[in-house]
Amino acid sequence: MLNLSIENVAGVSVIRCSGRIVQSGAAYQLRNAVASELDSRAIVLDMTEIQKVEGGGLGMLVFLRRWAHDHGIQFKLFNPSHQVREKLERAGSICEVEIASVPEVMALINRDNHQYSIAA
Repeated sequence: MLNLSIENVAGVSVIRCSGRIVQSGAAYQLRNAVASELDSRAIVLDMTEIQKVEGGGLGMLVFLRRWAHDHGIQFKLFNPSHQVREKLERAGSICEVEIASVPEVMALINRDNHQYSIAA
């Protein structure tokens, strides 16, 4: 089962994911959540609480990265577990997705605020 919650901060949609992405239903649920954030300048999938990802989920992550790119949206994974990273590597998908660090996510969120603070 996959649970998702979405928070939008300064044009960055953070989609918190928990559970497993092992069946097509979960992969499509994730796709629909990401597609609903079309007005965002960046989408970050917080994968901290993802326990397992299988083939369909891996394929969906690659699809979503390409979809976001085609729509001019940055797409990043945040904090995938060691097991999820290994699955991405074994599937050859690790180069297809970008894994963001905490400072990178904070920079995305603070990008606009930083510009205003420089101008002030």
